[in-house]
Amino acid sequence: MSAQADTGGKFTGKHMLAIILAFFGVVITVNLVMAVAASRSWTGLVVKNTYVASQQFNRKAEEGRAQAALGWKGKLAIADGRVSYRLVDAGGALVPADGVVVTFRRPVSDAEDRTLTLERGADGTFSLAEPVRDGVWIVEVDADAGLEKPYRDVRRIVVGNGEMK
Repeated sequence: MSAQADTGGKFTGKHMLAIILAFFGVVITVNLVMAVAASRSWTGLVVKNTYVASQQFNRKAEEGRAQAALGWKGKLAIADGRVSYRLVDAGGALVPADGVVVTFRRPVSDAEDRTLTLERGADGTFSLAEPVRDGVWIVEVDADAGLEKPYRDVRRIVVGNGEMK
């Protein structure tokens, strides 16, 4: 005679064990895959020291208000493989600048971040022949316009087919 009893399709402890092992196996596998993907992507670092950044917030906000009170507008253009920037005052007249530095950052990765120093053209516009890849960018422009600190223009842009949208 056989020592095993015929279960006849009944749910047994072995079935429950298999379900529990499968469930937790899937959960652990997904967690490991997500952890590896996260560790290979952007670090998430925004500032090195949050305490110091929080102490500087009010000062930076005041600098931003003072800059906004000037009424200046930056005109950024990306087209035909060129990046150009022009700074004008409230009346539309060109603001003379000694130099313009543009930093391109991806919102979620630092792999493609780069900084460009634009060259002054005869008309006072700063530009550089440098193609920009398609996608979303955070652009930081620092223009040395004779102020105590450079005029700072930060914006989020979308580039498609080599042109700013």
